[in-house]
Amino acid sequence: MPTLESDSVTITPSEVLEYLFCPRYIYFMNVLGISQQEAKRFKVVQGRQVHRQKQIRNRAYLRKKLGVVKREFEVYLSAPRYHLRGQVDEVLTLADGSLAPLDYKFAEWKNRLYAGYRMQLVLYGLLLRENYGKPVQRGFLVYTRSQNLVVPVDIATNDFEKAIDILAAILDISRTGFLPRRTPHKSRCVDCCYRNICV
Repeated sequence: MPTLESDSVTITPSEVLEYLFCPRYIYFMNVLGISQQEAKRFKVVQGRQVHRQKQIRNRAYLRKKLGVVKREFEVYLSAPRYHLRGQVDEVLTLADGSLAPLDYKFAEWKNRLYAGYRMQLVLYGLLLRENYGKPVQRGFLVYTRSQNLVVPVDIATNDFEKAIDILAAILDISRTGFLPRRTPHKSRCVDCCYRNICV
């Protein structure tokens, strides 16, 4: 499996989501150092509150129907060889000995798994695999605005390989200062915090 060269740049799963939304997010944030001021964004603030509430309410609840034998909460991990770091909402140990990341989303389930959510879960899985040395074959998303619906997500080897390729692309932008193409989805530009400076 490919690895990335070493240096001090680190990447979070949230940055990967932003890259998937538009590669230029990385350029504005990491190369030009312009903040998104994300704390002012309603969904981000609400999502953080939901995380805090869930971790207080659910600590004693074991997800038996998912085959969970152990849970760890808010686990901060890094994988230096991939320049990846992040905090996993829950690390689940399953009855078969494998691990699975669980991530809360302040969102409704609309019968569609968004690519960004899936990739975020794969990145958490990569962190678990690197740090625990155990297989990761699935993860779980909790949609808090759909009565905490739990959606299982299978994770395959090629998912990890795709994640590593994306990490390499983000690292390349951060190192070289190369201005990438903007997203081909122009509708995303309407709600972009960088729209006034993106040429």
